[in-house]
Amino acid sequence: MDNTTAIEAFAALSQATRLETFRLLVRHEPEGLPAGEIARLLDVPHNTMSTHLGVLARAGLVVSRRHSRSVVYRANLERVRETVSFLVRDCCAGHPDLCEPLLQDLRPCNPSTEDAPS
Repeated sequence: MDNTTAIEAFAALSQATRLETFRLLVRHEPEGLPAGEIARLLDVPHNTMSTHLGVLARAGLVVSRRHSRSVVYRANLERVRETVSFLVRDCCAGHPDLCEPLLQDLRPCNPSTEDAPS
């Protein structure tokens, strides 16, 4: 990954609806969701959602496949892995113990303290 690709990913996620769309798709991995269902769940007009999904797809953050008459979208977790790896590649100047809290938070299905109930 290079700077341009990382910037495209962050730019795609820098809008509230696109960020919520991506997070919704992550929660629905590996099945994904039809575009219409995403629009309904987020209360976004279908044509607006189509535009947002296009931005996310061009950034490589979502992938789609046609299923009968609908298009099902999924989060591209490989692109997320590449982006996060790009960000932390040189983490802590070779002191992995300093990066351990970050790595612990990145483990799948490991709720962060921010999302945990008090």
